[in-house]
Amino acid sequence: MNIMRTGLLLAAMTGLFLAVGYLIGGQTGMLIAFAVSIATNFFAYWNSGNMVLKMHGAEQVDANSAPDLHQMVAQLAQNAGLPMPRVFIMHQDQPNAFATGRNPEHSAVAVTTGLMQRLNHDEIAGVIAHELAHIKNRDTLTMTLTATLAGAISMLAQFGMFFGGRGRDNPLGFIGTLAMVILAPLAAMLVQMAISRTREYSADKLGAEICGQPMALAGALRKISSTVEQVHNDHAEKSPATAHMFIINPLSGERMDGLFSTHPNVDNRIGALQKLANEWGTPGAEQHQQRPSTAREPSQDTPDGPWSQPNQRKGPWG
Repeated sequence: MNIMRTGLLLAAMTGLFLAVGYLIGGQTGMLIAFAVSIATNFFAYWNSGNMVLKMHGAEQVDANSAPDLHQMVAQLAQNAGLPMPRVFIMHQDQPNAFATGRNPEHSAVAVTTGLMQRLNHDEIAGVIAHELAHIKNRDTLTMTLTATLAGAISMLAQFGMFFGGRGRDNPLGFIGTLAMVILAPLAAMLVQMAISRTREYSADKLGAEICGQPMALAGALRKISSTVEQVHNDHAEKSPATAHMFIINPLSGERMDGLFSTHPNVDNRIGALQKLANEWGTPGAEQHQQRPSTAREPSQDTPDGPWSQPNQRKGPWG
């Protein structure tokens, strides 16, 4: 299913390249765009993960530079049955995270400094487990390819604005080129939206199973979503095509329940985790549901979390 989805994504993006090329220079432009699309697809498959990490200023850390974070990722990856991914930190005050990589053997998890500062130990574990779930579900290839190709289509459309629309090979002239500049990025965004948002629900559920604490992940989602509205992520604002990769949409102008949203409604995601916690009989689930969220909470290890003793539901920690 994931291979078919990735293939359909590549086909749709290639079709957009051809359409933009045709509007820029007719059949000649379409042939050039086809060649560019093949090169871009090849490059994106092998390099898109590293490109996205660089776009967000992510710095790789190891057991010496970030021992607690590295150990947490290693423990959760072992629980998930995954090879150890590379670990990155983004120097952004906004709490957020994403995973990338073409397969589990070439994967990476990136978290912001804001996430490390604003969430407690179990909540951070829940976020990382969610990102590892994306890796295990092989969502990361589709997510990174989409980000790279959507950005490339936008650049190609802007290129057409400067160099297209004036030649005799352009079938629609300047007006058509102007429309292309506006509609091509929108079409690329719609392709991103075509990747079902249910992958976030699936990653939430699997992430809860990996860390054994559905309400810790729910608390993380609540804190992150409330803070995103107040704290800008400069790198994300400059690269909006990567917004769908984050656990919560990092763009300040995005509304999570909008028609073109890259993510499901946060309250719905929390509700699904609450239901899961109730099914598992997780201690304190109802109290967690009633507790209001806060934008900032000191980072601390909770003595009754899955890091110190097993959950009532026997899971990866027990």
